[in-house]
Amino acid sequence: MEEIRYRELSPAELDASLLRSFNRYQETKRVWYIEGGEWKQKYDHFVDHWDDDKKQLVLQDLQRCVREGGVVVGAFATDTLVGFANIEEELFGSQGEYVELPYIHVSNEQRGKRIGGTLFALCCEKAKTLGAKKLYIAAHPSIETQHFYRSAGCVLAAEINQRIYEREPLDIQLERML
Repeated sequence: MEEIRYRELSPAELDASLLRSFNRYQETKRVWYIEGGEWKQKYDHFVDHWDDDKKQLVLQDLQRCVREGGVVVGAFATDTLVGFANIEEELFGSQGEYVELPYIHVSNEQRGKRIGGTLFALCCEKAKTLGAKKLYIAAHPSIETQHFYRSAGCVLAAEINQRIYEREPLDIQLERML
């Protein structure tokens, strides 16, 4: 098994080459949703696959995040990025206790190796250093994604950040105590 190294990324590393070989591919067949306060599943087939334009938009988000005081952590096999996650710097919520985890992705061929769990744990530690007490996640509704977050100790968010919710209204708004 190849060794995976984790580290915080510098602004200089957030260039066009970073995501060049990153394979953001996910085929979804079933999703969770909440109806009448009850969790339900339904069939919903779609594929998420980042093209070069999408990768460029993600890079711009990550660059902005770091410029504004947030953190991006990467997982590397040799010198190739195989996973990344970030936390924003802004504290929000009625008690100013949340920071957002907008991205956490593992390259398709590297999934199932606990890379996502390690990235999540690193982001939790970084969020604490920013003064957060909770991580806020607008999570993809797929069965697999929701299983990942539930396994990491996430629950439905006690407070909904309307700005984040409106970006992806089908996402499930979660939180994790730090």
